[in-house]
Amino acid sequence: MKIAVIGGGAAGFFAAITCATHNPLCRVSIFERGKSVLEKVRISGGGRCNVTHACFDARELVKNYPRGARELLGPFSKFGPADTVQWFESQGIRLKTESDGRMFPVTDDSQTIVDCLTRAAQKAGVELRTGVRIDRLEPTADGKWVVEGQVFDKIMVATGSSTAMWSVLEALGHQIVPAVPSLFTFNTKDTRLRGLSGVSVASASLTIPGTKLASAGPLLITHWGMSGPAVLKLSAWGAGELFQLNYHFPLQVCFWPDAAEGIKEQKHQHGKKVVYSNPQHGIPTRLWQSLVDAAGINPQQRWADLDKAAVQGLTAQLAAATFQIAGKSTFKEEFVTAGGVSLKEINFKTFESRVCPNLYLGGEVLDIDAITGGFNFQAAWTGGYLAGVAMGS
Repeated sequence: MKIAVIGGGAAGFFAAITCATHNPLCRVSIFERGKSVLEKVRISGGGRCNVTHACFDARELVKNYPRGARELLGPFSKFGPADTVQWFESQGIRLKTESDGRMFPVTDDSQTIVDCLTRAAQKAGVELRTGVRIDRLEPTADGKWVVEGQVFDKIMVATGSSTAMWSVLEALGHQIVPAVPSLFTFNTKDTRLRGLSGVSVASASLTIPGTKLASAGPLLITHWGMSGPAVLKLSAWGAGELFQLNYHFPLQVCFWPDAAEGIKEQKHQHGKKVVYSNPQHGIPTRLWQSLVDAAGINPQQRWADLDKAAVQGLTAQLAAATFQIAGKSTFKEEFVTAGGVSLKEINFKTFESRVCPNLYLGGEVLDIDAITGGFNFQAAWTGGYLAGVAMGS
């Protein structure tokens, strides 16, 4: 059988390798429009490549996918993070788990993963053709496909969030969910954050008033606004809703959930201490002082001297500070897009299209995306593996 894989990224490579090793009689070709392959793998995770996440329960794993959670439950049960770790170890690549569950190669170098995949593809006899742009997929009367003038028995499209390829798939009868950005940071010029770039909060709770959107986790203040896992999670789950708001919305941040009780305790037990120089709940000093200033509290004021209005003002800043968000910023190397081929049109046992027989789809060409932490790559490995097995059968 002749198999064509369009797209030389994580999902495409893994599908090609799996297909060729599952059935050595298959002649597998990868078509990549760029001059090099696996570029997103190369630059991901700050150049370290966050291969997967140490979440080995499929039901817990799917909770990290704003789009695709229900559909991926079965696939993850067949090929999940444990299988990914085992596969790379079988290729001589060991992974390590960091404190937050992210898994990287022990070398801390993404080139290790790139080299592993290219080596495995070569060993399996996969043909690689770079610099080839595919603008048309032509089905034949007998269920095969014409790609670049060649006839293939089965093909897989794994071109990422390429709107050009989405148009090709739409012309074949697929429904395309419009693309919107996911995993982005929030822009704000709020004076409370001025000069605080680089300050991080270990745990904060975020909500967007007027919506059901909420998240919690580490928060990082940047020169343009806010970032960190809490913000990225909120942007992923709210991708469509925040797009509709044109990325202009109020963001409520809770730095200290029990601020009211905590302030009361400080007044009674540490009344002689100066509020300004006495940060609480692990809030970084510079951020604490900015919030105290915003509450209108004098830098020399002691806890015992806070009147009712001052207590209310400080409580509001610590437990429900509202920031006006006026835009977004995306990390180009970590860019993730929500949108793509409708999941209703995919057989998730094989990742074959329900619209076009012998056409398989994987990676970000589908309307699947996840929060940061190795989850998007895991969806790529899983889809690539199951499609590869199916194409080789």
